Amino acid sequence: MELLTPSVGLLFWQFLIFLALVFLLRKFAWKGILSALKERENDISSALQMAEETRAEMAKLKSDNEKLLAEARAERDEILKTAKETANKLIDEAKNKATAEANAIIADAKEAISHERSNMLESLRKDVAGLSIEIAEKILRKELSDKEAQSALVSELIADARLN
Repeated sequence: MELLTPSVGLLFWQFLIFLALVFLLRKFAWKGILSALKERENDISSALQMAEETRAEMAKLKSDNEKLLAEARAERDEILKTAKETANKLIDEAKNKATAEANAIIADAKEAISHERSNMLESLRKDVAGLSIEIAEKILRKELSDKEAQSALVSELIADARLN
């Protein structure tokens, strides 16, 4: 049982060695341990602060990227809108130009038809006049072939002339 219960002398010497060890540790090692702990605490604190700054910077970069992406989308939409407007404008201009050209062609065709019609009518009038003269000439030759017919025609013309 002696092994289980220490003697008073042993306890005294253990207490004295403990105090000496605490004194020596406090004199030589305590400052180094505390400074190492303080340095480690500062490193951890600065690492946490840097992580927080990095997180904030990443959030800012993400926000900036989203803003740039939104601007790029808006610019893309504006370019597409402008392209559509330009395409529609070109299509409308082409339609208007085609309509104007068609109208000009139709007007030219109508004018050509009118000109040809008047030329044809003039030619027809000349042909009809020529034919009328030929018919009248043939009829007059036939009817005026004898002297009695000539006298009767002259008398009739004189009577008509006096009435007018």
